[in-house]
Amino acid sequence: MNVDLSGMNWFKSSYSEGSGQCVEVAWLDSGKVGVRDSKNPTGPALVFTPSEWDAFAAGMQDGEFTRPTA
Repeated sequence: MNVDLSGMNWFKSSYSEGSGQCVEVAWLDSGKVGVRDSKNPTGPALVFTPSEWDAFAAGMQDGEFTRPTA
C-alpha cells in the first residue's frame, strides 16, 4: 500500500522524554494512522486502519505488550 505521508502533521506523546527515541503518529486524511520512528523521519512508516489502531491502543492500555520481567 502506498500512502503519501508528505505534509502530514506528525506528533509525539506528551510523555516523550525528548531524547529522540520516540515514535511519531499522524492522523491521515483517509482516516488511517501513520506511525514512524522519530530518528528517521524520511524512512519507512507503518500505516494502520482505524480498527487496527484501536486494537493496538486497547492492547497497550491493557498491558498486552508489556515486556515480561526476568
